[in-house]
Amino acid sequence: MTPVPIRYGARPCSLVVCRGCCCGDPRKNPGMDHAGQLARVRAAAAASGGRLLVRTSDCLGPCAQANVLVVQPSTEGRRRGGRAAWIGWSADDDCLDEVLAWTEAGGPGVSPPPATLALQMIDPPKN
Repeated sequence: MTPVPIRYGARPCSLVVCRGCCCGDPRKNPGMDHAGQLARVRAAAAASGGRLLVRTSDCLGPCAQANVLVVQPSTEGRRRGGRAAWIGWSADDDCLDEVLAWTEAGGPGVSPPPATLALQMIDPPKN
């Protein structure tokens, strides 16, 4: 029997939103609309026509830089050398505007991040 190669569909850019012990917690970041932020990224994904996926995570790890987002490249972005971008201190609307604009432009590997967003990029936690 000849094995049949498995062909996977192209994966869009995805956004992982931390909602663990610190991120999304009004006790850590009072005055921020954490639920509104999540609703906004979900609305952007719904409006993207499948070009953006959104997931939540219980905890991504770097709690000192809450709120944390991870922008993962699409299949095309990864093919072009893009890697996941970890973004800290992302609770404000300006940061979210830039994240959503970057994902709309293609995200890692397809489009360079806005310069101010690059300043918020953090190292992923070491395992």
